[in-house]
Amino acid sequence: MQVLISGANGLIGHELSALLRTRRHEVHGLVRDPSKAMPGDVLWHPATPLAPAQIAAFDAIVHLAGRPVATFWSEKAKAEIRSSRIDGTKSLATAAALAFQQSGKPQALICSSAIGYYGSRGDEELVEESEAGLGFLAGVCQQWESATQPAAMAGVRVAHLRTSLVLSTAGGALAKMLPAFRLGMAGRLGSGRQWWSWVSLTDAARAYAFALENASVHGALNLAAPGAVTNAEFTRTLGHVLHRPTLFPVPAFALRALAGEMAEEMMLASQRVVPRRLLEAGFNFTDPELEPTLRKLLT
Repeated sequence: MQVLISGANGLIGHELSALLRTRRHEVHGLVRDPSKAMPGDVLWHPATPLAPAQIAAFDAIVHLAGRPVATFWSEKAKAEIRSSRIDGTKSLATAAALAFQQSGKPQALICSSAIGYYGSRGDEELVEESEAGLGFLAGVCQQWESATQPAAMAGVRVAHLRTSLVLSTAGGALAKMLPAFRLGMAGRLGSGRQWWSWVSLTDAARAYAFALENASVHGALNLAAPGAVTNAEFTRTLGHVLHRPTLFPVPAFALRALAGEMAEEMMLASQRVVPRRLLEAGFNFTDPELEPTLRKLLT
């Protein structure tokens, strides 16, 4: 299969590209910087229309690109987060629709989304059919997923992987947490009662490949391990694996003062996500529980 990936150099994109190549797929990148393009890559700019001919040779597209959200949300940052996801997805979906109508390719568009779609929901178990939540991230995720409609309406198979906290020592949230935990200077965030859904990087890449390779998979898919935990449990478990105390909780007001709206919607939000559709489709998580996953990564 010829696969085109946006965000191929990101945390998931790098892992997924390597995995797909071991499965004998041919992988190329959808890239913005000509100096980083390799033979066979496709150049684009998310805010500019993409010519259908540029992607008509690919069997499938995996769309992972987007501005990082783990930063202070100034109005400028929020506009960039919105634009990088919605405008880029709409451009890609429109080109995919036209290319599919002309050549029958690409047949699939596998698009990243996020569990931010659900907002903060307390102890409620969230499945793919659960209603969208409130807040900035929830609104972005709804528009992000809706931006794929041109491709879906043209007959391209579209899947949205609502991705949770991806655990890896190579990058992402866990890598940022580790220095404080290793110094014994970490603790729960706020009350610690908020649910944190997570997935190992290995399973994240495997789930994207699963969605890519299985023609029956479409629509929203919760990309989170079955073993969701509270923030307090996550904190205790990580400290236990590292043999470090976790006696320094960070009050919610301090997080809000430091990170504002982002802290409220990402660090303090409660999202107890269940990967029901992935499990029903036959996907098996290699890392379903937190402590064994952390031990695999850290010991």
